[in-house]
Amino acid sequence: MHEPRIAPSILAADFARLGAEVEDVAPAVDTVHVDVMDGHYVPNITLGHPVVASLRKATELELDCHLMITDPSTYAPQLVELGADSVTFHPEVDDDPLTLVHTLHEQGARVGVAIKPAHPVSMVEELLAHIDLLLVMTVEPGFGGQAFREECLPKVSQAAAWRAANAATFRIQVDGGIADATVAAAARAGADTFVAGSSVFGADDRAAAARDLLERARAASVDATSTGGGA
Repeated sequence: MHEPRIAPSILAADFARLGAEVEDVAPAVDTVHVDVMDGHYVPNITLGHPVVASLRKATELELDCHLMITDPSTYAPQLVELGADSVTFHPEVDDDPLTLVHTLHEQGARVGVAIKPAHPVSMVEELLAHIDLLLVMTVEPGFGGQAFREECLPKVSQAAAWRAANAATFRIQVDGGIADATVAAAARAGADTFVAGSSVFGADDRAAAARDLLERARAASVDATSTGGGA
């Protein structure tokens, strides 16, 4: 349904030279993933408004912000004003997530919702017809460098089946442990957007690493379609 997309996560980049790090991947991707953590929803604190604003000035790439915070209704609109193109939040922390989806759409942003490994797709089913992206976490949010959790893949397949059955158009993103050994499995399950941190920014040639992941995802997506797998 969607062309596969790699979204390098700047959480794995060198923050001292963040603009240059983004330039390194720009020839190979159209999106960078920005993890915003508040120390409440998850234990860590990462980055926020000043970094998003600076990135917006430094690159034309899409800024895909994943908000691991307890107050998305306050901060998500502010990040859109600063230049975020896409904002994904965890809906269980918001009293009225559908209203927030509509608010962000009215600002011109694309909107996603995220589910943690313990959360079923059914938890966000009422939102699926309204969003642009479903993020299925394949690690526990809040820490980089975790191992890919294969047991999360059935949720990817379930989301892809729901999307096909309901003629929906949202992308299915996976985040956590995406590397050469895991991207194909995620693509075969039905994912089309892959957040990759250390597997891209830990490589000597970041653009080449992103292209390699993309080709692996494309090949697996084609294989899944030809054999009746995925969506």
